[in-house]
Amino acid sequence: MDASLLPHKVIAIDGPAASGKSTVARLLARRLGFVYVNTGAMYRAVTWLALRHGINPTDASAVVALLDTTPMEFGVADNESTIRMEGVDPTPFLNAPDIAASVSAIAAIPKVREVLVAWQREYVRDQDLVMEGRDIGSVVFPGTPHKAYIDASEEVRAQRRAAQGIHDDLAARDKTDSSRSAAPLKIADGAEVIDSTCLTIEGVVEEVVQRLRL
Repeated sequence: MDASLLPHKVIAIDGPAASGKSTVARLLARRLGFVYVNTGAMYRAVTWLALRHGINPTDASAVVALLDTTPMEFGVADNESTIRMEGVDPTPFLNAPDIAASVSAIAAIPKVREVLVAWQREYVRDQDLVMEGRDIGSVVFPGTPHKAYIDASEEVRAQRRAAQGIHDDLAARDKTDSSRSAAPLKIADGAEVIDSTCLTIEGVVEEVVQRLRL
């Protein structure tokens, strides 16, 4: 979507798991008064839905069939994105180990990405956004002039995940996310690359503000 066609501002924050992008994006949105949208939570919610129905996340046909028949609501509350599936808010369950182990398989299904990207683009109709994920600057809003890619060393990212109580194979997930055919994780054209390995969260937010001239 061309920047001239965007009805509101979009700041795209991309990066691998545990790079710090979610916390940075949330704090940046609060600082600017924008709405914070966590697209990773959307993919985790679909993963939760599939597992709830006993569907193998690698069974793309079954996942898509479920998605086609499931009532979904993506909204905003307190300037942050919200999710409801089948009338349930899955947020409390999205960091469970089985979700973390299966979300890459769900995110690799092209139809899932098509459906969720359409919902993600709806957000810009009504408000300025800080949206984070893995393909925001490259696929969802490639036309936005405000793009950052937050990275960190694998060791530091693993420590951050462990501190959250999440123990997944980051190297394997990075490989899966970067090599999938549908919207692979990559540095978007024009994105400012910020290494958060040795920075505080506040330091990364300041880097984003300075580099994107916000």
